[in-house]
Amino acid sequence: MASRATQQAAIVGVAEHGSSAVLVTVAPDGVLLDRRRVDLTEPGMPTHPHHHEGSWAVGRYLNTPGARPMPLADVVALVDRVRESASRGAQESLAALAAAVPLPIATIAIRICPELPPTTEARIEDNRAQTVADSVMYRQALASAAQARGWAVQWYDRDSVFNDAATALGCKDIDALLNAMGRTVGPPWQAKHKLAAAAALAVTKHHVPR
Repeated sequence: MASRATQQAAIVGVAEHGSSAVLVTVAPDGVLLDRRRVDLTEPGMPTHPHHHEGSWAVGRYLNTPGARPMPLADVVALVDRVRESASRGAQESLAALAAAVPLPIATIAIRICPELPPTTEARIEDNRAQTVADSVMYRQALASAAQARGWAVQWYDRDSVFNDAATALGCKDIDALLNAMGRTVGPPWQAKHKLAAAAALAVTKHHVPR
């Protein structure tokens, strides 16, 4: 059973998109506390260095507009810079969120990461891995920043998270609940906001006494 302190703490759901993320924070009873979009890297940083610059370095997509040959070593160094930028951005974004919401935050829900090759070079060279490695990098930056703050990380499955949220709340129509939640804050309330909200709501089952 969750501790009393955990039962009174907020939950953050994350829906990442490129180098940005939507964060939706809910109270243990499912009430919406905060909705925001955060940028994880500084302006001017490439958003998909594994997929774009990395592909060019190994000869993929060189006939597309804007493509240019790059040494693999230069791309690996670029990925490292983007990763460091994302780490700073995640830390700053979660600190700002924690300062803004009226409850302490105990948990963050982030989309589960697929297994990838262990090195940047291998991720770039693997045709499947290079398409998802950037998204994984940003999710891991948020997870590390959350853990540094003492928050628990719950990994959610995008295919099942809406059903998980409905189960957690004992709700038959999760879409209606999410739409009603969106009306309380007004636009934008898009698919990514609903996904982040569902991820947060699915975790409430770990906080609300049964």
